[in-house]
Amino acid sequence: MTLLPDVDETRVDQESDAGYPAGRTTAASRPPVNASPDLDFGAGVELALAASNHLFNARNAPRYVAQVLQGVNAVATKIERTSQPFTGVGPAEMKRRVDAVDLDRPLPDTAAALDELQDTYLRDAVYFHEAKYAAHLNCPVVIPALVGEAVLSAVNSSMDTWDQSAGATMIERRLIDWTAERLQLGTDADGVFTSGGSQSNFQALLIARNHAVAELRLDPSNTGLRLPALLEKLRIFTSADSHFSIRKSASMLGLGFDAVVSVGCAADHRMDPSQLAAAIAAARSAGLVPMAVVATAGTTDFGAVDPLAELAALARGYGAWFHVDAAYGGGLMVSNRYRHLLDGIRLADSVTVDFHKTFFQPVSSSALLVRDGAMLRHVTYYADYLNPEAAALAEIPNQVDKSIQTTRRFDALKLWLTLRIMGADAIGALLDEAIDLAARVGSVLSADPDFELAGKPQLSTLVFRYRPVLADGTRLSENRSDSLNPAIRAAVFASGEAVVAGTKVAGRHFLKFTLLNAEATLEDIREIVELVRRTGESLARTAPAGESAAAVREARA
Repeated sequence: MTLLPDVDETRVDQESDAGYPAGRTTAASRPPVNASPDLDFGAGVELALAASNHLFNARNAPRYVAQVLQGVNAVATKIERTSQPFTGVGPAEMKRRVDAVDLDRPLPDTAAALDELQDTYLRDAVYFHEAKYAAHLNCPVVIPALVGEAVLSAVNSSMDTWDQSAGATMIERRLIDWTAERLQLGTDADGVFTSGGSQSNFQALLIARNHAVAELRLDPSNTGLRLPALLEKLRIFTSADSHFSIRKSASMLGLGFDAVVSVGCAADHRMDPSQLAAAIAAARSAGLVPMAVVATAGTTDFGAVDPLAELAALARGYGAWFHVDAAYGGGLMVSNRYRHLLDGIRLADSVTVDFHKTFFQPVSSSALLVRDGAMLRHVTYYADYLNPEAAALAEIPNQVDKSIQTTRRFDALKLWLTLRIMGADAIGALLDEAIDLAARVGSVLSADPDFELAGKPQLSTLVFRYRPVLADGTRLSENRSDSLNPAIRAAVFASGEAVVAGTKVAGRHFLKFTLLNAEATLEDIREIVELVRRTGESLARTAPAGESAAAVREARA
């Protein structure tokens, strides 16, 4: 197809309103959709004919190319001209701009809509590709994945049934097999793509819950008990540093937040196996049932990877499901230098992987893997109008049989094209660069008397705070540090020069770098550190709190 070189974007876009039929009203001159309930038949037909020019089909292929190119060019131009991750705009101003848009009065063409989008989105978006974006687990995305995004959005396959997806089904299944092979889960492994880590964790715990309930129903003493009664005794064990979605999932599954037993960590923020053993033994003694042990391969704050092999042995010894949340650390499976950090993951009953974190994919792209594919039956429901049981018996591959979603995007295509164009080793090299950078930044922060590092970096995150050493050799007080660091984060964000995150450690406020940009340099991050320092000094000078302003000034003397 040779549309790209020959298309006049402006002319084709204008034809959307001018070319069919002659003399019809343009979008700009038409009344609002809801303004004329008595629209006559002829005008209605005319409106439908005009609207049909916007449908994606063979007739409109040139128009599709022209309009999408305008969008691509708008984004590319913005990226080229962007020099910092944010503008600092506030919620009130953005709300004012968006509220001013009259959605019942369409604009005349794509160019006008994209011009408007500059004010309502593009100019003030938070740009993750910028080196001074160092806040959350958002990665710069690779171009092959963006090509995949364009293709999958246009073709618009729905992954629920074979008759809506065909080849897309096989590509997703092959990627699940590839991921399971990388994780060494065995030949019986299976899985499905999901919207993100929270959904993957939820589905894993749903399977674990139903698996545990099935075991409980084998006990004659539980005969006749309905699900609520059986759930009362189930418990989930996870570290104090695990993702909040574990507790949220427990609540949504009818277990309650208090069904999650928080297990202490060692000094390196990895779950302590001895404390897990004690917690499970205590629960068993109280007549409770260990439903699942959830380990983390890459905690959100510290990047800690729990001792997977030891935790797997404990879970197996007590008959509990062993789930590994590797939403962050899953990218280590393609690392060229740090793959060993995932040792023991092959023992998991289920694994969460977020490709839109450490595989540099656009949101969303995640997957749940299970060691025994038969366990996916716990989310299977047959509907005669969509996926009848007869289709399963005939081995028709309907992905909805494995998923808690019905309609679902073909997000797997982004990873497929990334692997076909770049290769797994190239993805791993990008992650390795980010991990190496975090180690270098950790050395810088630990040697700087103005900052306090909460722990040695383990993946690509650093938790630290601005807490300068004062003239008397002591550090700024804990309480003053607690008020100062959230203010520093807010001020840095408002400046737009950088974006950093915040968290709490043992109840105290800290700042956090999450580094996932392989093109960010040590000098880039040093500049953020200096911005944090300057901001802290400025806030301390102007703060009314008694100790800090004078104390920090004295430390600078």
